[in-house]
Amino acid sequence: MRVVLLGTAAGGGFPQWNCACALCAAARDGKLPSRTQECVALTGNGRDWWLLNASPDIRAQLTATAALWPGPGPRETPLRGVLLTDAEADHVTGLTVLHGAPDLKVYAAPPVLEILAPARGALDRYTPWEWADSLADGGFVLAGGLVVTAHPVSAKAPKYVPAALAGADGRWVTAYRVEDLATGGVLLYAPCVGAWSDVLDDLCAEADCVLLDGTFFTADEMGTAVRSGPGQATMGRLPVSGPHGSLTALARHPRTRRIYTHLNNTNPLVDPASRARAQVAEEGVEVLPDGIEFLL
Repeated sequence: MRVVLLGTAAGGGFPQWNCACALCAAARDGKLPSRTQECVALTGNGRDWWLLNASPDIRAQLTATAALWPGPGPRETPLRGVLLTDAEADHVTGLTVLHGAPDLKVYAAPPVLEILAPARGALDRYTPWEWADSLADGGFVLAGGLVVTAHPVSAKAPKYVPAALAGADGRWVTAYRVEDLATGGVLLYAPCVGAWSDVLDDLCAEADCVLLDGTFFTADEMGTAVRSGPGQATMGRLPVSGPHGSLTALARHPRTRRIYTHLNNTNPLVDPASRARAQVAEEGVEVLPDGIEFLL
């Protein structure tokens, strides 16, 4: 399995267009590397590629990745479809960029498919796509020899979802376990996590690599960094640090390759020289730049 980290930032990217925090200012000055919004591409055979989420930056990300360039025909593409973890804007907006591409298949949980119904109808007017339930019993097999199962990890609905719909189905956010039939390599992809669970712990234990939500380093990070707005606790994200943070949980899985993604612009992990970055590195957990490729 080939895995490419197309983007590693949370919504808005890094630097965020409307943020003048110290980290964003440093990125604009060229002192810190910029990051596009979180998205992953993977393949089991080098020919059939699948996206994990569809970033608003997807055009630039596809253009920067030679393996995903179109060809050999004028309208042929190696892209076969998208696996959505949720309905957040920074994970679904890229679908509009892909409109008109024939024969794409999009997997998502039932509440995500439901809330995207208007967008699905608009996209299908260009070229009909196949929309599939990612939580169907038994999982599913992707072209290229990859077996996938989806696992609910959070009930947090996007802010734009009406309250009546948000509470009707708690499966708003899922993680994906992807196994390569040829090598047996297992990737766990969980860029959005509200709380640690036994299910998530078991999935990490059997994975060769975990791509995990690293949105915030501390629980009060948002308010501290920009001096306004809600803190992490009101945004439904599990912080990296603290006795109940994800770094503590990941320490139970030292044999698994562990990588943080979906980094918010306020997160000190975006600074390679930060104490936060050193703390994570001491635990053997990685923070990688956009464009990195690895094999499983």
